[in-house]
Amino acid sequence: MSASIGRTLQLAGDQARFWASLLLFALLGLLWSLVAIPAYLLMPRRLGTRIGRLGFNRLSGLYVSWLALVRAYRLDLREMEALGAGPAVILAPTHPSMIDAVLIMTCHPHIVCVMKAKLMNNVLLGSGARLARYISNHPPRRMVLDAVKELQRGESLLLFPEGTRTISAPVNSFTTSAGLIAKRARVPVQTLIVETDSPYLSKGWSPFHRPRLPITFRIRLGRRFEPPEDVRAFDAALEIYFRAQLTDSLQKQWLNELHPPRPG
Repeated sequence: MSASIGRTLQLAGDQARFWASLLLFALLGLLWSLVAIPAYLLMPRRLGTRIGRLGFNRLSGLYVSWLALVRAYRLDLREMEALGAGPAVILAPTHPSMIDAVLIMTCHPHIVCVMKAKLMNNVLLGSGARLARYISNHPPRRMVLDAVKELQRGESLLLFPEGTRTISAPVNSFTTSAGLIAKRARVPVQTLIVETDSPYLSKGWSPFHRPRLPITFRIRLGRRFEPPEDVRAFDAALEIYFRAQLTDSLQKQWLNELHPPRPG
């Protein structure tokens, strides 16, 4: 009987942590949108951009602190502390989950994100993203030009080389965006190895589908690649490097279960 009661209480606790965390994310997004809309319309571009990026940094930090406090997540972000200082780089992480960007933004106060075009119109994220002058991934040519300008101003760029969340273990095939932008801006590419033991917020997983808690998440600094001369060779080398680093990753098992490899 006592074991049954213990399991019931644990389930109730997990439910409470999950829904409270989801509600907090929505509230933070809506509140920031109420600030971002008038700020975007009324503030000078330079000031508004700084406030927008700093706002995402602070709100991300607040949310991540909550996740750790209520033990919804077990986070290891210690290696990310070195990213807040230094010259402009392209931050190139693996992308198993939608929350990857939130975790990375907590470690850098003025990061510029390349976002999917549809997220720029999202009710929770769109207004803040426009205030921060984040970069839409469509059209691609404009994305590259805008990214190069930001890097040449000394800002660091967050760009997922896979282009979307991982659906093929250990990583998807890479786009050529990272190499092309690095070549044109003459900045290095800092790889980030992102691992998680949970499929929550992965491709096809509903935000309302509760996972097993707590979720383990760790991000470590990988190799830093110098800007290339040959873009295709660079992106091929980048993909090979990530595949080697993720051979025994935390997400390998659930990726293969959710997205079985195709024969051949």
